[in-house]
Amino acid sequence: MAKKLEVKNLRISFRTPGGKVQAVRGINFDLETGETLAIVGESGSGKSVTSKAILGILAGNSIVEGGEILYDGMDLLKISENEYYKIRGDKIAMIFQDPLSSLNPIMRIGKQLTEAMLLKGRARQRASRDAFNTLLRRLNQTMVRVSAEGDPEKAKELTKMCEDFDKFEFKHIALEKAFNTARDAANETIAELENILFLIEKNAFENPVRRLREEMNIAVKAIHPYVVSDEDAETLRAEAARVKAAAHTAAKTKEYGEICVSLGRIKGILEAAVAKEEPNFFSQGYYLTFSGQPLPDLPVHELNRVLHEYLDEHFMLHFIDYVEASLRYSAQIHDGAKQMVCAKLNAAIDFFGNMSETDDDRDRARAIRAQLGDAVRTSVDPLEIHSDSIAMTFSSSLKDAITVYFGGTKKNITERKRAAKEQAKFDRYTEKKGRRPDWTPMPPALVDMDLARENIVGLCKRLLAHYGDVLQASPNRDFRKEAIAIIDYLKENASGVVNHLTRRMAKQRALKLMDEVGIPEPRKRYRQYPFEFSGGMRQRIVIAIALAADPGMLICDEPTTALDVTIQSQILELINRLKAERHLSIIFITHDLGVVANMADKIAVMYAGKIVEYGTSNEVFYSPAHPYTWALLSSMPDLDTNERLEAIPGTPPNMIYPPKGDAFADRNRYAMKIDFEQEPPMFRISDTHFAATWLLHPDAPKVTPPTIVTERIARMKERSKQEDAGEENN
Repeated sequence: MAKKLEVKNLRISFRTPGGKVQAVRGINFDLETGETLAIVGESGSGKSVTSKAILGILAGNSIVEGGEILYDGMDLLKISENEYYKIRGDKIAMIFQDPLSSLNPIMRIGKQLTEAMLLKGRARQRASRDAFNTLLRRLNQTMVRVSAEGDPEKAKELTKMCEDFDKFEFKHIALEKAFNTARDAANETIAELENILFLIEKNAFENPVRRLREEMNIAVKAIHPYVVSDEDAETLRAEAARVKAAAHTAAKTKEYGEICVSLGRIKGILEAAVAKEEPNFFSQGYYLTFSGQPLPDLPVHELNRVLHEYLDEHFMLHFIDYVEASLRYSAQIHDGAKQMVCAKLNAAIDFFGNMSETDDDRDRARAIRAQLGDAVRTSVDPLEIHSDSIAMTFSSSLKDAITVYFGGTKKNITERKRAAKEQAKFDRYTEKKGRRPDWTPMPPALVDMDLARENIVGLCKRLLAHYGDVLQASPNRDFRKEAIAIIDYLKENASGVVNHLTRRMAKQRALKLMDEVGIPEPRKRYRQYPFEFSGGMRQRIVIAIALAADPGMLICDEPTTALDVTIQSQILELINRLKAERHLSIIFITHDLGVVANMADKIAVMYAGKIVEYGTSNEVFYSPAHPYTWALLSSMPDLDTNERLEAIPGTPPNMIYPPKGDAFADRNRYAMKIDFEQEPPMFRISDTHFAATWLLHPDAPKVTPPTIVTERIARMKERSKQEDAGEENN
């Protein structure tokens, strides 16, 4: 499977009055497409901080001290807020622990569901228009540079070709917009008629005159050559007029028989209309703009084929040839620029790796950064559909890293002076009073200069490796395929301009979402307030809001903690079902290891800002290796455990002063001397299973997990065998 998310050496701290809290200390994990990763640990272990860093919503006192969060090739720690706006909600959504904190208590549920859809819809339209205009302009400039070769007439011809593309795309947009309006009216009316027929059956139909006339006015908007046309259009108009004429009388007599018959006919016409094949408006746009002829009278399938051939013959194949030549030329020019960048990066790595903290080296580092920034900007191919985020963020990231390094010298001097002053004050008080004061001098918050230098070198090495991969793959690029992808990208953004979401459309989508997440009677509950829902139902609403923009990745931050066991199970089943149906990638954060037993593909166990064990669900549950994982399993209730559950002794360490060795050592009954002196590395148990404990060292004594854990593992294995045998028998 493809990697959806990669977190590499992420380090995050927080400024507090008591000092710098080191919340996340160099964690690494990845999430593959369609996979669920559970991050498990006690409160304060760094789970939620990690999730908020992914979504770009860290608190203002946070300090991202290093690392990368790579999502679809972008480093989320380096992109701008404008770029994050396109990702947050649209591609990555989040479900928080307390649903009430995510809902506005004085706003109806329906409005909370639709407002985000409408705002995102308008933002997508603007983004689509900008993307179309920018790429077409760059394409025109490159085509003229490559194919005109100083020939003014040829340059005019190529410019006109791009102008023609823009012109018939405008026609395409107009045609598609009219079609979308009609089809959306049909879909909206079908849904509303189903509701009206249900209410009539239950004798609960209110405001019938207004509702029926309103729906009939919308129904006739579905009349369109490719939606409701010809005889069906006449029938629809007649039935709609019949319903409006009979509405007043039916409202008085409560006799809706004839109206129900008409509504059924209208519903049947509209259902048949929305099932029709969609025309190719892209080809139609060109034909109607330049052929000077009306559209051929053909079935939609045959018409699409004929118009596609016409477009290819008269325009598109020639246009693709020029696009392909432009891409090939642009790639050649920018590959050369990338090679120059690689040479500069090698020289920069040599300097940065050995630089000192002098003013001369500071000035030289800034000069190298400026030169590299200019070179990298020149190496970025403007015809790339998706911008190279590693290259685009390199200059600003390098500038920040250099600032941290050379600013660290002054900061360390200041911090040492402050710490020495506090210590002297502490000593004077102790000497004078004969007892220790009730406060402790705060140690200096020093910048690790070696680490700061490594971060600078790491940025250069990362771009060097990235450009090396790009240059290695360049000879095998299929420029014809990329040219067609550019055309598709332009078409997609042109369509995005006309995909206007109305409030009625948003309401229909919201009702479908409410039904999808298991909220009964969605039309009734749509107008209710959050306080009118139970805790489980409120969490379902929050899930529906998270799914409103159809994201590809979902972060669940302890979504079942505030719920009772029965409702927890229902919410977990819902998340599992949505994952399968929507092909979601999920990060599930919890303090309860038992919650994720039947839903996680991989598990990362976190403690004191570090991942102490990482593996597949089976590996962590059936072969746990870290004493902290044993402790979590020992405290996990189940129906078969007769022994008293074991609480984890002690409390997590103060992360202003992280322990020197293994952070879990003070609470670990199996701790050895080395655990208090040296932090354990991540030992490899298998290709997918790792744990950071000295117990895995070859020279460590052999330790058996607690009896409660071994017995539980034995029961789980036996139950799994029985279930497998039952499935085979069935």
